[in-house]
Amino acid sequence: MDLRKLKTLIDLVAESGIAELEITEGEGKVRIVKFSQPAATPQPIYAQAPVVAAGAPAAAPAEAAAPAAPAVPQGHLVKAPMVGTFYRAPNPGAQPFVEVGQTVKEGDALCIIEAMKLLNEIEADKSGVIKEILIENGEPVEYGQPLFVIG
Repeated sequence: MDLRKLKTLIDLVAESGIAELEITEGEGKVRIVKFSQPAATPQPIYAQAPVVAAGAPAAAPAEAAAPAAPAVPQGHLVKAPMVGTFYRAPNPGAQPFVEVGQTVKEGDALCIIEAMKLLNEIEADKSGVIKEILIENGEPVEYGQPLFVIG
């Protein structure tokens, strides 16, 4: 089969709604199959309806939903500058860089984030007192994820 003819057939299959075309011409046989990535279909999100006991006030579900909102930490957030694994100490068994209640100065080491086998020391970008450590040792972190609260 002629290459120009083959190219034309491929273009026709690509532009049309058919998924497969097979042509036999003399002793030659050509089969063209169009593969397309399946579109990501949105998955339904199911939420369980709140169960209201008989005689309960109608405002009960709204009151129950209010505490579910996470509290926003007060103070300066130190965020992860990269994706990786969070470590509080320079090596296993060593004392952590900082503890809650400890005073730090700008530039003090707070933790290590391991990314692609490289250990990156994360420093305080503000002086103050460590009010909260928001992530556990050895957990993965995302770019921009809050790590510490400095007050």
